[in-house]
Amino acid sequence: MQQWVAEIAYETPSGPKRVNESFYLPSVEDVRAAVYKKGGYVLTIRPHARSPLERLLARSTWWQVQLLRGIQFRSTSTSPGVALWKIIQAETNPRRQNIMAPAREALARGLGVIDALKALNTFDHGTLAILAGSERANRLVEGIPHAIHSITQKKKNAAAIMGTMSWLAFDVFSIVSSLWAGKPMVLKWFRDNPPQDPNEMEKFLTVVSRLELTWDVLIYTSVGFGGFMGWCVFSYWINRGKKDWPTARIVRSIPLIGGYLRDLAFADSMSAAARMLRGLVPINDTLEQSSEASSAPDVTAYWKEALADLSRGVSLGAALDRAPLTRSERLEVAGLSDLGQVATVMESIAEMRSQAARTKHKMIVWIAFLLTGVFLALAFGSAIYALTVMNMSMDSMMGGLMEGAI
Repeated sequence: MQQWVAEIAYETPSGPKRVNESFYLPSVEDVRAAVYKKGGYVLTIRPHARSPLERLLARSTWWQVQLLRGIQFRSTSTSPGVALWKIIQAETNPRRQNIMAPAREALARGLGVIDALKALNTFDHGTLAILAGSERANRLVEGIPHAIHSITQKKKNAAAIMGTMSWLAFDVFSIVSSLWAGKPMVLKWFRDNPPQDPNEMEKFLTVVSRLELTWDVLIYTSVGFGGFMGWCVFSYWINRGKKDWPTARIVRSIPLIGGYLRDLAFADSMSAAARMLRGLVPINDTLEQSSEASSAPDVTAYWKEALADLSRGVSLGAALDRAPLTRSERLEVAGLSDLGQVATVMESIAEMRSQAARTKHKMIVWIAFLLTGVFLALAFGSAIYALTVMNMSMDSMMGGLMEGAI
């Protein structure tokens, strides 16, 4: 299913009339058939495309929470589907009307509220899984607060990740810019102050060339690392909503970062499963929706394998007792005998995974800080080493550089 915008011509008593209409249909041929049924003539058909500002607004946490709260508020006197339709009809902002157009078309074609929310391409897998599970249990209104809590929690996790990435990016930029600007000045000073003794000239040239090579390696390593970070951020942004793609696989293969992302994914999916069980969603539907609540392949595989074992008659505790859960987590789920305990155990595992993710986040920050220190030590230590080898002083070099800069 996709949103299409068609330019249509209609015959009217006053002559031909051009209008633009949107359709939520699988293909261009379906759009043509729909226009033909309405008595129009297709002029052009193009895929619906949001502007960058509209994409930013649609994916903002604030807008998602406001939409869900609006559905919850209006659902007290009507069905969630009708509540969403009323929200769409009451919208007067053209930009938000454009964002809501896919949901309006989905509802107009008789699809349910979950299909309409999926058509928006706004909510992540975990949020949609909570809403879909609650809707299957006919408790969508009760599931909306859990979905809102999931959205706000993920916002905090995303803020922590972005804070770390921003700090690392600033660090890399500062170091690279300093080395890039200082390298020509330092090397020029060395070459302008060669030793007077001819016997020391060969040693001098060797030290200067090694210093230049060292700084080149540091600069290009930093540029490569900065480019990789920028590409990762861009790739995660444009591939948001997908289950898996090459950049995500590369990032997950990095030992500490891969474990950090896995812990976050388990915490999110376990929390989603616990909330669905609290909302009296059947256990089979809970496991199925939990497998869709995460984009991490190993987490998705965990829930699917557990559901397959449960469908074959394996007990719930044995079905959930599998890798990649840790030993302590497996001890908790292995002893499950009462369905009423499952939500509590899953909440406990989600909390343990969240704590593990916070620990790994601190380790990533400290390792990045340590690597930054090592990088700076190599950069400035190599220059100081060159000075000591050639029996020069730091004061003389700084004085020469300041005179050259003036």
